[in-house]
Amino acid sequence: MIELEDVPELIDPVMVCAFEGWNDAGDAASAALAHLDETWGGKVFAALDAEEYYDFQVNRPTVWLDGGVRRITWPTTRLSVIRVTEPTTRDVVLIRGIEPSMRWRSFCNELLGFAHELGVELVVILGALLGDTPHSRPVPVSGVTSDPELARRLELEESRYEGPTGIVGVLQEACTHAGVPAVTLWAAVPHYVAQPPNPKATLALINKLEDLLDLRIPPGELGEDARAWQLGVDQLAAEDSEVAEYVQQLEEAQDTAELPEASGDAIAREFERYLRRRENVGPTGEKPIAGHATAERPAEPEPPTARESQDGAEEE
Repeated sequence: MIELEDVPELIDPVMVCAFEGWNDAGDAASAALAHLDETWGGKVFAALDAEEYYDFQVNRPTVWLDGGVRRITWPTTRLSVIRVTEPTTRDVVLIRGIEPSMRWRSFCNELLGFAHELGVELVVILGALLGDTPHSRPVPVSGVTSDPELARRLELEESRYEGPTGIVGVLQEACTHAGVPAVTLWAAVPHYVAQPPNPKATLALINKLEDLLDLRIPPGELGEDARAWQLGVDQLAAEDSEVAEYVQQLEEAQDTAELPEASGDAIAREFERYLRRRENVGPTGEKPIAGHATAERPAEPEPPTARESQDGAEEE
């Protein structure tokens, strides 16, 4: 572990994590964390020692020029902190990194050491998986936990998944065994448009996180990016009759499955979310603009499908 700066005393801290790699279909989860970091100007205070956890032939370092001086950026996991003031003041610790190549238990223990030291009250892990979901419908986001009491209190699903898992599943179970409340939010990304970026799935994770933590997260350009992304996929599907037919089948299946959810309570909840979203729009109707950061990296293994999802994410 490489500590960069001292951290001031935090207020009601919550930890939010996302990792590039197998648990990050469409880069939706890592992009959501990048949005938080860039929107609020996260202050990096620590980084894990890359030598301990990464195979540099899998996740290669990058070389760049800094005023004519060549420097190397090593793949690692960094910790930053942001202070949110709406609707109440609290601190959010961001864990932004790459799924480690080795020593997963030590990796999780190191992150939990930070959680204990900082007094973190809840860990939220973001993930994205490939699923049989149409791009033209709202992105399904499920919240799961291994803690039955937390599942009841936050109205989440209790994890029942069995099968291969990634660092998201390992970290959630490590939190459970350490007595740290932990939740995983999974966004389902259409498997027929799996390539990143997927701003629609990123925005869905941001909205779910906003509801879970009762925060006000400025959407920045994500709304416009999500609409442009969907329009682009619409155009691609229109050019291929087989894809268009398949999308229609997915739409019909999802609409049929969701009919029981069209209740008064469900509609009321969606309307409340809509009103909260409007609070992020300025008086001129323009939304705050957040920057975007992209970086090239080696191709990652295919993310899990809905049938291989971690931590109880529902199978299609």
